[in-house]
This record gives sequence, structure tokens and C-alpha cells, in this order.
Amino acid sequence: MPRFKSTSEILKISKDKDHIRNAGIIAHVDHGKTTLTDSLLAAAGLLSPSMAGQALALDYLEEEQKRQMTIKAANISLYYERGKHNYLINLIDTPGHVDFSGRVTRSLRAIDGAVVVIDAVEEVMVQTETVTRQAVEERVRPVLYVNKIDRLIKEIKLSPDQIQAKLGRIIQEFNSLIEMYAEPEFKNTWKIDPKNGTLAFGSAKDRWGLTIPLAQQKDILFSYIVDAYHNNRVDQLAKDAPLHEAVLEMITNHMPAPHIAQRYRVPKIWKGDLNSKIGKAMVACDENGPIVMSVINVNVDPQAGIVATGRLFSGTVDQGEPIYLVNSKMNSRIQQVCIYMGPYREVVGSLSSGNIPALLGVSQARAGETISSLQSTAPFEAVRYVTEPVVTMAIEPKHSRELPRLISFLRKLSIEDPNLVTKINEETGEYLISGMGTLHLEIAKTWIDKTGLDTITSNPIIMYRESIKKALAHSNHDHQTDIINFYYLLSP
Repeated sequence: MPRFKSTSEILKISKDKDHIRNAGIIAHVDHGKTTLTDSLLAAAGLLSPSMAGQALALDYLEEEQKRQMTIKAANISLYYERGKHNYLINLIDTPGHVDFSGRVTRSLRAIDGAVVVIDAVEEVMVQTETVTRQAVEERVRPVLYVNKIDRLIKEIKLSPDQIQAKLGRIIQEFNSLIEMYAEPEFKNTWKIDPKNGTLAFGSAKDRWGLTIPLAQQKDILFSYIVDAYHNNRVDQLAKDAPLHEAVLEMITNHMPAPHIAQRYRVPKIWKGDLNSKIGKAMVACDENGPIVMSVINVNVDPQAGIVATGRLFSGTVDQGEPIYLVNSKMNSRIQQVCIYMGPYREVVGSLSSGNIPALLGVSQARAGETISSLQSTAPFEAVRYVTEPVVTMAIEPKHSRELPRLISFLRKLSIEDPNLVTKINEETGEYLISGMGTLHLEIAKTWIDKTGLDTITSNPIIMYRESIKKALAHSNHDHQTDIINFYYLLSP
């Protein structure tokens, strides 16, 4: 198993664009994203293999561990050795609950490929469709990991043939989403085909996974997998078919390198002149071009202040370099250049295009900001959220002397989470906080309570506003023609 490599070794690969992958993990809530990520961290030597599937390492906030759900998107840089090649995988683990879907939307701007995780029992769910649609609209290529195969064996007691039939149905349903939402040039190439390795399946909890090519190479049949559960040989299955091998192979084989992805992604997300110096540098992912970075996430560090994380599409960011905030129309200077390793930041001093740096010193930066070395840079297209804050509650401190402290903390929350809107009702003088749902507000209230502030809140008020986005034309296309011939691929 690969061992942990130092930051200096990671930085060497950060300049080799052919061996960089910017990937995300997206899914419906509780389908196993963070459990899957544990195995990937273990493969990079960042987590004990015995803890993979249990540690939920990228759910590093106390509230995330307590609730067993991802609330904030977390990114980490993984060093992956595969044969003679070494890869840098900049990985983002995103929330699955719809109340935190804004974080998914922003994360998609920074990545080029996404592993869509689906629970084998629940199959394609509402949020599966939502995140898949968001991904393909950002021209982020999806691959598929079907999780919790163990439930099909232990709970539903399916036979090997029935498991294969179920997987075939999941593939068909997922491909119908690609057919529905992907642009014409990507519809066919982005559909899942188990024979080429764009599908992986397994159990993140039990730490095993396979693609069809890997299974054929290792001569593992579905009957062997079922027998492993019936005869208490799951640990051996995890050794024979480690989960990280299947998923990381899928990422490195089928997700594009940044300089490849930017050729078709930049025209979609940036409406400046593609024939200009800046446009050509972004399309080529030129590390020697002007700095152009899209900020996807902002954290407020108690010691360091604002930390702006985002995708660097062009140029090289260096410590001490002057930059310009395009949306805010302000000059600034980079104090530190870092990469995120879950909850920790590693200072690297410099990072080139195609990577996901975290910058300190840009105190006016907010999520959605465009950072550049040239004032004439056109901003990136605004991120389109699938929903807006629709649940509101009033909040006030029990003791009026705590009001400035409450206002300060609410301001911090709204900086870190643009989908959490705070304002003052001019008529009543109430402080109002609006979120995507009741859970969103509940989490915000929990964080306020953890500061020691004693507050009074009203009951949440839900306001629904519906509108037509666009009319959909019905098609007579027979989706039965798209059924993947998955059945019996791994039968004796």
C-alpha cells in the first residue's frame, strides 16, 4: 500500500498536469461518500487501514461526527502511486443533504470529474439526480460507484444473478440522467459502461470494491463475493479487492487532467474573450499566464483570518504576490499559499494552474470571487444554485449586551456559507437568519450556541416560491435501447 508522502513530493506532481486529477465525491445523503473517502485516505497513508470506513476523517467537525453527516465540503490532496506513475488527486468530499447543496454547487466549479455514489438498495434518489444534473451542467464528468453491495447480500439476500440484474437497472437509470441533462457532445461519451471501467461497485464499510476490468483481471466472480459474506471471509475479500484500487483507477483512467478539461470547461463557465491573452492562458491551463482563480469556499480562521480556496485556472500563485479581486474591484496581496489536508492547511509557498490552492491575505474575498493578476479580467459565470434560502427564523441574544457579539458571529457564518442569509427587519428591528431548510438553520443555531451565546429564536417560517425554469419537450426516444448489457459479465 502507498505510504504518506511529504508536501514537497506532492508539489513535484502539482506541476505535472498529466498526472493531476481534480475530483469530487457527490451523492444523495447517507449513501456512503465520506466512508468511501476514508479508504482513499488510507491508500495515501493518511489514515490507518483499520480505521477506514469508521473514522469519517473528512467529517472533521464535531457536529459532523455527532450527526454522522457531512455539513461542510472538505478537500484534501492525495498522493497515489499506480505502477510506474504517481498521481496528485485533489479530492473534495461534499455534503449529501439538500440543505447543504449550495456547497456542492460551489465545489463543482473546482473539479473536473465526480464520483457519484449510489446506495445499491435505495438506487437513484432525488438528490442523486440533483447533483448529477449540477455536475454535467458544469461540464464535470461523472463516474459511478454503487455502494452497500453487502446490504443486497445480508439484508435482501439476493443471488449473484439478482445482484447483477440490480446493478444493470441502476446503470440504466443513471444513464437516463446523462441522456436527459448532458449536452449533446457529452451524452454518449459520459454514459456509464461497466466494460470500460466507469462503474465500480462494492462496500465502503467493508473496504472492498471492483470494476469489471479489475474483477476479470483478478478472476473474481459475483458468486465469490456472495460466498465471502456467507462464510465470514469479508476481510479476505477486502485484501483481494481493495476499494481504493477500484475507485482511484476509475478516477485516473476516466477523469480528465486539468489542461484537457479546461479546453471545454472554460468556454462554459467564463464568458470573457477566449482569444485574448487571458482566455488562451485559461483554455491551455498555462502556469506562465496571468493568474485567474475562481474562489469556491471561504473559511474564517480565528488566527489567520479569511482563507479563500478555489480552482486556479491560469498562472502561478506565489506568496507575497499582488492580485486583484475582480468582483470586489479591490487590490490585495497574497500572504500565504497553502493546500488543504482535511482540517489542516499545509503552507506550500507557490502553486501552479490546474490545482486547488488556499490563499491567505485576501480578506475581502468571498465565495464566487474571481481573483486575477490583471484588472481587465472578466469574472466567472455566477454559480447557479438549485434552491434558495426559504426558511427564516428570528434570533436575538437574551442579554442585549451580547448583541455586537451575535452580529459578529452571524457575519462570520454568512461569509463562510453564502446560502445562510442574515438581515435586519427594518419594521420590527428583528435579526433574521434564512437558510435552505430547517436542518440548515438548526446547524447554524448549534454553532452559535457553541460560542457560549445565549439566544432566543422564533419558530422557523417557510416561504415557498415556485417558478418555471424552462419548458421540457417530450421525446419518443425509447430508453430501452440504452440498456447496458451488464448481466452475466461476472458469471461463471
